[in-house]
Amino acid sequence: MKAFFLRHKVSTLLVGTLLLLVVAALSYLNWMFEENDVTEVHSVAHLVDAKSVFAAFAHPDDEQLVTGILLKAAEDTSILTAAVTATKGEAGTPLPQVSRLSDLGTIRKAEALKNTWALGVDHHLVLDFPDGNLEGVPLTALTTALRSEILRHKPNLVVTFWPESGFSGHADHKRVGLAAETVIRDLLANPVDGYAGPSHVAYVLAPTRMMNRFAGKIGRSVVANQPAANIAQDGEAWAKIRGWEIHASQSDYVQHAYGLPAWLIHRLFDKEFYYLIEAKHIPVR
Repeated sequence: MKAFFLRHKVSTLLVGTLLLLVVAALSYLNWMFEENDVTEVHSVAHLVDAKSVFAAFAHPDDEQLVTGILLKAAEDTSILTAAVTATKGEAGTPLPQVSRLSDLGTIRKAEALKNTWALGVDHHLVLDFPDGNLEGVPLTALTTALRSEILRHKPNLVVTFWPESGFSGHADHKRVGLAAETVIRDLLANPVDGYAGPSHVAYVLAPTRMMNRFAGKIGRSVVANQPAANIAQDGEAWAKIRGWEIHASQSDYVQHAYGLPAWLIHRLFDKEFYYLIEAKHIPVR
């Protein structure tokens, strides 16, 4: 009998210790996806009193990075929401493969349009610039395309990538961020029909601790070349998880990139971080 109780006590101690280790590990991982010295807000769009929000990105599924900012803006029927995706993502890796590789761009374009529709975004244009080679596209071609859409929607708030880091170091991300900045800076100097561009720009940023610790040389470069976040907003994890289901050709991306399932990652990485500035303070590069 004593041996039974001793074994029971040891088993209970082991289970308790294991639970404590799991809780500690999850707390540590959650901390890795947090930032210091940020102001948490319910909605970036409402913070700047935006009447029109415009997102400029490179690839289908990039909008997954800003689900929260788009969703909260779209919930307000007085705010117009629009997005442009520069490529169809045809050079990406299917995770898993759900179509002929020759049709990947068509599939990913449809996934992006479906996802932003589910988020409530009013307008979404997917362009046909070459995926993986936006650096080879003349900047004037990108700026002309973005300028047309910005003038169409006249946003108060533009959401895009920081041109020197691109959230993940991807050259396409950086190029779109630079093109968006170029258009905004030109409109500020040369208004069109009284519209001088957005009042604010929100650059989506990667969590610095996670990138430094887990993303290797690229991650450290991203952190070194992006500004410190000053705003955080709920990332609407449920919508991101739904978004990966919609992006069926990329639904295993999170597991592939982080080694953990999307439902867990988005409960740890549950905020979106932004460097929010007035458009007149965009740096000259």
